[in-house]
Amino acid sequence: MKIALKLLGLVLSMFFLATGSGTAQTPENIIMTESGDLNADRPLDDIVEKRLTVERRVLPYDPIREADIFWEKRIWRVIDVREKMNLPFAYPERPFFTILMDAAESGEITVYSTEDDKFSIPLTPDEVASMGASVDTIATVDPETYEETYQIVRNEVNPQDVKRFRVKEIWFFDEETSTLQVRVLGIAPLIEEYDDNGNFKYERPMFWVYYPEAREVLARERVFNVGNDSSPMTFEDIFEMRFFSSYIYKESNVFDRRLEDYLSGVDLLMEADKIKQEIFNFEHDLWSY
Repeated sequence: MKIALKLLGLVLSMFFLATGSGTAQTPENIIMTESGDLNADRPLDDIVEKRLTVERRVLPYDPIREADIFWEKRIWRVIDVREKMNLPFAYPERPFFTILMDAAESGEITVYSTEDDKFSIPLTPDEVASMGASVDTIATVDPETYEETYQIVRNEVNPQDVKRFRVKEIWFFDEETSTLQVRVLGIAPLIEEYDDNGNFKYERPMFWVYYPEAREVLARERVFNVGNDSSPMTFEDIFEMRFFSSYIYKESNVFDRRLEDYLSGVDLLMEADKIKQEIFNFEHDLWSY
């Protein structure tokens, strides 16, 4: 009788462990966070913990000899996050601007001054943090004593106010592989400036991010995929696959002029499209059919 009771107790304990009714933590109950910490109390807001993006390594660029590049052209573009194709850049949970600011303030990436776009003057994390906030003095009145006091308020930049980004890139033809390739060099967020009456004055670049250095950071940031929530697409994939909409506002020229310096309206858009078509025609004319 005692042996039968022991066997019954053993069977019941194994049943509870198998069904998860017991208090023991099986490997399926343990949740691993992205930082690597174990968190068994937090419920998993998914079917499985998504680890592909975190664990994936960024493939380095293929080495290219200077002698193999016989043609190249520098192009400057503008990405407007209000366009339908670029809406993932303004995803409220993790905007692209917030990713760049957090990485710059933490020192993960080095950003550069906008005095030029050649990445010549690096900025410190403290300088970047001061760019991302403004300080105002507000007068307040005590309702009991009616005394007027002044308080200093720090206003952080709203990511929704950053509507456009500049992108600097180089198109080149590699003789070794006989292919026309493009490499992104830099990204600069543009912030709008207003006067005291709230009238728009101009937009200015905040800083330049050297893209080859920032690839590791961008490869860990997931992008909202409209068609498939399970697709592990990152911002590094967005730029490498050219999965964004943009327009050209400048090409390399002897006067270093932008298109808007001598064109406007429809002519400006047509000239930008003409530059893009010239690059396509250059590659097409290299071959004989």
